[in-house]
Amino acid sequence: MRKSHPIRRVVLATAATVSGVVLLLSLKPASDPTSAAAAGGAAAQASSAAQDTPQGGAAAAGSGTFTGAVAQTEYGPVQVRLTVADGKITKAEAVQAPKGGTSDQKTALSVPKLNQETVTAQNAKIDSVSGATYTSNGYKQSLQSALDKMKASAGSGASSGGSASASASASAGSGAASGSGSGSTATQARTVTGKVSQTEYGPVQVRITVSNGKITKADAVQAPSGGLSDQKTALAVPKLNQEAVAAGTAKIDSVSGATYTSNGYKQSLQSALDQAGG
Repeated sequence: MRKSHPIRRVVLATAATVSGVVLLLSLKPASDPTSAAAAGGAAAQASSAAQDTPQGGAAAAGSGTFTGAVAQTEYGPVQVRLTVADGKITKAEAVQAPKGGTSDQKTALSVPKLNQETVTAQNAKIDSVSGATYTSNGYKQSLQSALDKMKASAGSGASSGGSASASASASAGSGAASGSGSGSTATQARTVTGKVSQTEYGPVQVRITVSNGKITKADAVQAPSGGLSDQKTALAVPKLNQEAVAAGTAKIDSVSGATYTSNGYKQSLQSALDQAGG
């Protein structure tokens, strides 16, 4: 057999080594800087989008129906109710307004204009309607009361949303203290005002204070007045207030000699209980 020349073996070995190195380099996975940068950019965009998303609780703040306090005028009570969405007044209406005689005409003339101006102005700085000054002033007073309730609700909603995570952490961190705090919150009293009940002798409206699902106080914010009505109201309302607290329901006895006032009281009381969830 013919022997290989030593130089030839060296050349062949070198060629084989070089071929192996080239093959290994061709099989090594390449790193794509463009792909990595794109992936990093997508992650950054996702993080930014998550930070820009508003919390759901904030949108709900300042929405709902808000009824102002009753404003007494020389021609009768005026009470305004607002419908609010995202902090803006979308509807205004007078749930009470003077009536009877010329008051019917003045109310029909002024209230629609006042409602429209309220939605346009979004505040209580609206013009009085000529020829219905008393009604206009009463409307604006009740409107301001409803606006104050709206602002209070919006502030409460924002505060609740902003401190939600902090409250959760505090609750998790101290079980005993949290339990005590929760009990204190649960016992806070709520004041609820029922709808106005119209009787033959005048409007009746009841306001109750509720704590732990029980009526702790009841009073009539409106009741018939003038002439014999003053005596009947003075006789009936204290008894009705006392019975409402004792019974915890609207199933109370009417006061003898003040049937209309008693019936109106019970209707408004039931409305307040419905709002309180009782």
